Amino acid sequence: MATRVAQRRERIYVDGEWLETESVISVSDLADGGSFAQVAAADPATAHAALEAAHEIKPELRETTVVERAKWCETIAEGLREREEELAEIIVREAGKPISSARGEVEQAATRFDRAAEEARNIVSKGEYREGSTEGHEGWQAIVKHEPIGAVLCITPYNYPLATTALQVAPALAAGNSVLLKPASKTPISAAVLADVIADVDGIPDGAFNFVPGEASEIGDLLSGDDRINAIAMTGSSGAGKHVARESGMVNLHMELGGNAPAIVFDDADLADVAGNCAKGSFKYAGQRCSAISRVLAHEDVHDELVDLIDGQMDAWQAGDLFDEDTALGPLISEDQADWVEELVEDAVEKGAEIVRGGERRAPEGVPDDLGDQFFEPTLLANVPHDARIVDEEQFGPVAAITTFADEDEALEIANGSNLALDAAVFTSDYKRAMRLANRIDAGAVRINGAPSHGLGDVPFGGNKDSGIGREGLDASIHEMMRKKSIVL
Repeated sequence: MATRVAQRRERIYVDGEWLETESVISVSDLADGGSFAQVAAADPATAHAALEAAHEIKPELRETTVVERAKWCETIAEGLREREEELAEIIVREAGKPISSARGEVEQAATRFDRAAEEARNIVSKGEYREGSTEGHEGWQAIVKHEPIGAVLCITPYNYPLATTALQVAPALAAGNSVLLKPASKTPISAAVLADVIADVDGIPDGAFNFVPGEASEIGDLLSGDDRINAIAMTGSSGAGKHVARESGMVNLHMELGGNAPAIVFDDADLADVAGNCAKGSFKYAGQRCSAISRVLAHEDVHDELVDLIDGQMDAWQAGDLFDEDTALGPLISEDQADWVEELVEDAVEKGAEIVRGGERRAPEGVPDDLGDQFFEPTLLANVPHDARIVDEEQFGPVAAITTFADEDEALEIANGSNLALDAAVFTSDYKRAMRLANRIDAGAVRINGAPSHGLGDVPFGGNKDSGIGREGLDASIHEMMRKKSIVL
């Protein structure tokens, strides 16, 4: 276990100045209990100051070159790597993530800033040349160039408090926009360190980056509804995303929201491989991932065998000391989240599902009393009825729910029956079937013979239905955060 850190106190960063406010947000320590940090909470006046700073700097940022902005991003990446151990410990404590995963998240964030620099150079170097091609416009010549969209509000989630933040902030800065970062109130400390890193980068003008932690009830609508915002990049729940969309004006919405990924398993699949993928897809970070496999749709001929194989994988997914390199998962982010997972499991059991393993709120030995109710055992449910809520609703917990289907049409009906359509997976040895299903599944991304994964953002990802608007990924995000201007010669 790491040495208990001293109580941290982080500040707001607006227009190049570090600010304090009367109100603070206390951040829970999900490793040792209690709280380990506080951050100043922005009030409406501070939020207005950040909006004005981000708005006023837009003309200056439009004059910056991609070479300058790429250097900013590369310097930020260097700064994150220099503070890797500090950041990893913060992520363990604020997000309840095992240390091995936390270290990986720091490197992922740094790499995203490096890649954003590369992608920005690539995009601006590929302007278009057009000629008139309709009657009356013969001889017209035009160039089409990219320019920054303006001010980008970044609303980030608790589950990847640094990596997802980097996925929003890096392309926004690389594209030449000003940024207002509103982190999740449960996990604002890693974002505060990112703000400190950015503040130390030479050349980034005051107002180009603003860090405004605060309660959504105090500043959320104020930020998202302000006319000075030109784009909103958000990762969060579908309900929160819909609220922000209602409050926002004529802005570019770029939202990756809730998920309920189905894994469709046919009887010709390599079931041992499927079991490993489904266990990891369901239990990694205690299932608190929008791309988590939330429901396994198994062909009725292989349901029992697959349940046994997944059960055999579960000993590797046990909670423990978050600073132990071998620990696989930790607590859920809050007691409320554990309540929600328990509610969905109880509903499934009441409707006929069988608990093969887990199903209880049970903490490992040595966990502080105030964290005990945030642990939910890795749980395997078999023969889950199709009308169980867990089949259609996002759980964000360590539960593998196995249901059955008889044929392709029924599998598609179940998979597409949810209002969430972010990710899916298909396991089969039949290539034509795999492609047929991939084309018919309503989801932003479909993985063939593997668990859904968004990686660094090399491939665009995002959701349909209630799972989002637009597509994320470094190249995709930079395009979303720039606009085209046609100059007719």
